Amino acid sequence: MHIKGKTAVVTGGASGIGEGLVQRFHRDGAAHVVVVDRDAEGAKRVAESVGGTGIGLDVSDEAALRELVETTEREQGPIGLFVSNAGYVTLGGLEAPVEDLNRMWEVHVLAHLYAARAVIPFMADRGEGYLLNTASAAGLLSQFGSLHYAMTKHAAIALAEWIAITHGHQGIKVSVLCPQAVATNIGSNSPQADLIQGTGADVASGDGTLTPEDVADCVTEALAEERFHVLPHTEVREYVKRKGADVDRWIGGMQRWQSAMFPPEEHPATWLTGQ
Repeated sequence: MHIKGKTAVVTGGASGIGEGLVQRFHRDGAAHVVVVDRDAEGAKRVAESVGGTGIGLDVSDEAALRELVETTEREQGPIGLFVSNAGYVTLGGLEAPVEDLNRMWEVHVLAHLYAARAVIPFMADRGEGYLLNTASAAGLLSQFGSLHYAMTKHAAIALAEWIAITHGHQGIKVSVLCPQAVATNIGSNSPQADLIQGTGADVASGDGTLTPEDVADCVTEALAEERFHVLPHTEVREYVKRKGADVDRWIGGMQRWQSAMFPPEEHPATWLTGQ
């Protein structure tokens, strides 16, 4: 799949990976890019830089997403690529409020579902279309210090797999973006921003922190090859192989890595028990 001449929609497009993708799609000749973000001013700023359309929208609002798709199809033409990219991170384990999990579920999982429900009927009628859903390497592996992030990112990948299996015969292609650390404001978007900055929970940077531009380059290559897994950190492919080959050994290794990353008094197990 090549973006040249196609209309793309990018949620979470006001900054970070989303903004990097918007800029790259524009350079690669996209016919039009619709930039969507809860930060309406940011979405309009990024859209203006590429001659696109900026829209303020909460991706957990299914009716608003459906209206976005219908309006884009009517005013900008067929959506060739829908990028469901919005996300954030929190800290917490078993003690974390279920309300926090429910909110993250809406953004990391239901938003992908809502987008697919809205856009796939249009794409299926044309016999072609592409979905790119941003998950995380945490969805293939796990995430120290954030139960909700690990759970929802696993679910996001499961949803993308199901869509690819179920709608592939209709010409629907799906890729799932699974980076480790990227230089974005994902932490500052969290209600726990002050806690997240500088904590031992940020272990994804062990294989290096990429720029949004690096990620966009990888996405472009993966879309051209129509690969399901988009892995900007190439090490993740090997980690997934090791997990599949011997999950018990992999869990043991993760346990040791977690203990090495957190001082005893800050170990995630103490967040619930205090011991």
